[in-house]
Parts: sequence; C-alpha cells; structure tokens
Amino acid sequence: MALLKRQWFVILSAASATVSVAAFPIQVLSAQPNPVGNGVQQMNIVQAIILGFVQGITEFLPISSTAHLKVVPVVLGWGDPGVAFTAIIQLGSIAAVLWYFWQDLMRIVQGSATAIARKDYNNYDLRLALGIILGTLPIIFFGLLIKKFIPDFDNSPIRSLGAIAVASIVMSLLLGLAEQLGKRQRNFEKLTMNDGLLMGLAQCLALIPGVSRSGSTLTGGLFMGLERETAARFSFLLGIPAITLAGLVELKDVLGEGLSSTAILPLVVGVISAAIFSYIAIAALLRFLKTQSTWVFIWYRLAFGVLILAAISAGLLKNS
Repeated sequence: MALLKRQWFVILSAASATVSVAAFPIQVLSAQPNPVGNGVQQMNIVQAIILGFVQGITEFLPISSTAHLKVVPVVLGWGDPGVAFTAIIQLGSIAAVLWYFWQDLMRIVQGSATAIARKDYNNYDLRLALGIILGTLPIIFFGLLIKKFIPDFDNSPIRSLGAIAVASIVMSLLLGLAEQLGKRQRNFEKLTMNDGLLMGLAQCLALIPGVSRSGSTLTGGLFMGLERETAARFSFLLGIPAITLAGLVELKDVLGEGLSSTAILPLVVGVISAAIFSYIAIAALLRFLKTQSTWVFIWYRLAFGVLILAAISAGLLKNS
C-alpha cells in the first residue's frame, strides 16, 4: 500500500509539474495583478469573519494562508482583500501562538536569562532561544532585500493565481519527498542552533506567495530528521518574530496612510476571528502529527494547485 501511494504520488506529481511548467509559464509571467490589492479593501463583518477563519485555519497548516486569502475571496467574488489586510490579520494568528505556547515561551525566556547570568552557554533554553533568533535573521535579510530592489513586489506576477498554483504544486513535491526521505529520529529536546538557522533558511521560501511558511519549515524540519510534531512545534515558535514583524510593518503603513472608520471594525473582527481559528488549528495539527503523516496536506496542495491552473485555463478564473 505504501509503495502504491508512493508510485501514484510520483506519477501525479511529475504530470502536474510538467503541466505547470509547460502549459502555463506565459500566463503566469504575463499576469497583471490588480494594483489596488496593496491596501485594506472595503468589506463587511461577515466577509471579515470568513477571511479570519481562512487565515486562522491555513496559517499553521502547511497549505499557505497567503494563497487561500487570495484565492477564496476571488472565487467568492469579493476580489483581493489586499496585502495589508492579509498581513494585519496575521497578528491574530500571532496572538494565538503566543497564547498556546505561553508557558514554553516563558520557560525559554527565564531559562535563557538565568543561563546568561550564570554564563551557562550550553543551557538548552538559551540555545533554543538563539536558534529562534538565528532562524529569524534570514527572512528579515531577504525580506529587506526584496523591499529595496523590488518595491512593487506585491503587484508583481509572482503574486498571481497562476504563480501561487505552481508554488503549491512544487511545495507538494518537496513535502512529499521530505515525508519519504526524512528519518524523523530527533525530538524537541534534540534541537540545536543549527536547526534554527537551517529552518530559518527554509522559512525564506515563504516570501514567495503560495509556498506557505508552515509548509516550508515543516518540509525543512522533516529533511533535517526531526519528528513531525517537533518540526511543527519549532516552526510555530520560529514564526512568531517573522509574522509579528510583517504584521506590525503593514499596520504601521496602513495607519500612516489613514484608515477609514468603516474599515476599522471589519479589520478588528478579522484579527479576532483569525486568533480563534488559529488556536484551534495549532492544537489540532500538533495532535494530528503525533500519530499521522503529512500526506493529506501533500495531496491537498497538489489538487489545489492543479484546480487553480485548470480554472485559469478554462477561463473560470482570471490570472490576476
């Protein structure tokens, strides 16, 4: 059965990747995303709750919240909610992960402070904290690089539906390989600072819309020999600084440009909705990965990408 699953995955993945690369590169590269997608677009309370649900459920599952926040409202006919809205409601997800891991974070902070005071630089909590810090540096570096040299990155073809679909398919291939090749021999107590840096480099892939920060770090963790639950748990902790910084930067920009009174309430509701559903997703995923593999997410990402490309090809979706 395992061999059959592997064979079907290889066949379908190869076929999907071939179709993605061969049939759609012109559409993907020639896409002209809607330039109004940068700000917080007008929406009602119900739409904000639904988008908060989408953000919360998909942020920590390895299926890309950015992709779903772009695709779902477009499919529902609401249009792109805007890059700023997408980044700001991620603050709800950060609130959820802080809430869920509060005791772990306090132990790490207090343990690190004690270790520094005692000059115990081999302390586990201190090494874990340094691993998170080191793992955050790459995405900050490459994020600033993109902001400096590609100022209109959010309106580039790489954020089009076609590009997101291709990214989803490629990441399904990588996660499938990681699931097959990963040894899954190391638990949370065996994490090192090098793990933080390597997973941080994997996290940089999430700068490409559709890749998924959780997906890229979970994939990296499995390749590094971590247990599934360990890779997911460390991924969540590693994501706290990166997602917080992204959300705060967008919030600062939005407040600097001014926010209409009618847009404030939906934005707040979206953040609260994202926080509630993010907490549920974190707890559910960690429980799931204790006994199950990531194959359900692999197949989902593959199908998600193929369906988007098919819809674009059939003219049902605009590649924007």
